[in-house]
Amino acid sequence: MNGTNRLKKEPLPVSDSLKIEHDEHDHSHNHSAHPHVHSEESLKRIVNRLSRIEGHVRGIKTMVQQNSPCPDVLLQIAAVRGALDRVARIVLDEHLSECISRASKEGNIETEIEQLKAALDRFLP
Repeated sequence: MNGTNRLKKEPLPVSDSLKIEHDEHDHSHNHSAHPHVHSEESLKRIVNRLSRIEGHVRGIKTMVQQNSPCPDVLLQIAAVRGALDRVARIVLDEHLSECISRASKEGNIETEIEQLKAALDRFLP
């Protein structure tokens, strides 16, 4: 495989753990001040992106198993990093526009901002 070849895009099954059952999901394990409610469309969009990334990672694993050239593998890893960063941006944008806004209206903005800061501390290098 040379650097100009791309990994084949194949439709991926969404595992049962990723299926969207409800419009509401609860982040109570994160000790959120409120339940996070997101549209089913938004959740599907994020899950679909993650499923494509999951397939891309499997493709990288295959490349390694087939002894593909290291620069090609690194290029694909960089593509996955970029795709994950784009998903993180979508999640952050939605959190700011939906969750933080809702917390502000409900009067618990300080708690929500502290939780966001803690998450960003873990997320950012």
